[in-house]
Amino acid sequence: MNDRILSIETLNQAPMHGLLTVAPTYDEKENVAEFMARVAAEGSDLLIVDDASPDGTAEIVRQTAAALKVRVSLMCRRGKLGLGTAYVDAYRWVLAHQPAYDVIVQMDVDFSHEPSMIPKLAAAARSSGVAVGSRYVLGGSMPDWPFHRRLLSWGANLYARTILNLRFGGYQLYDGTAGFVAWRRDALARVFSAPIMSRGYAFQIETKFRATRQGYRPVELPITFRDRRLGVSKISRAIVFETLLLPWKIRLP
Repeated sequence: MNDRILSIETLNQAPMHGLLTVAPTYDEKENVAEFMARVAAEGSDLLIVDDASPDGTAEIVRQTAAALKVRVSLMCRRGKLGLGTAYVDAYRWVLAHQPAYDVIVQMDVDFSHEPSMIPKLAAAARSSGVAVGSRYVLGGSMPDWPFHRRLLSWGANLYARTILNLRFGGYQLYDGTAGFVAWRRDALARVFSAPIMSRGYAFQIETKFRATRQGYRPVELPITFRDRRLGVSKISRAIVFETLLLPWKIRLP
């Protein structure tokens, strides 16, 4: 356990499944209980990674876990340390200590990602190694976004795709910044065989880039991406700046 992690708790004694959903949280008290229930309804165990939320998110996770029929774990970290490091800490713990999980899904707690898509992504990941819930393939959409936000997101994906050449043979990865991703265990282990540089949302680009370089062909499944219903977005200028710089950092070596 590294110095970012305060504790890791198993919150109930439900039987373990082969599927685990990992979700970082910071001030998500309005969303986390419903999110947990909906993920559990899809037959997935849960690992919540909480960055010392001052609103009591971790305590709600503890209270909610008792009523669920899937295994729930809670990783508590020292503070708001970035989305990328939350996933790094979670994945390294799962790979080292949780061999029962053959597929690991990452997603947001704010319902921008639909929990009912978990089984479809998991099935695709079992076949391909990596499955991405994509806004930019046929059938994907962002109905709540105004035009300027869609343009910025599309531009960010084009920017990363151009610099990193996110391709596998003739295959093009259209949604490199997507945060709804399912990993087969072996693919995740190979991606994490080298240090991860990003701390924030650039993690999404870096890990997919590493997967393609390890020979995995990500499958993109269309999703409807919704704006969060409750709570506040965590994106900052520093996160945007890192996302701009990271493709060059991992492309140049």
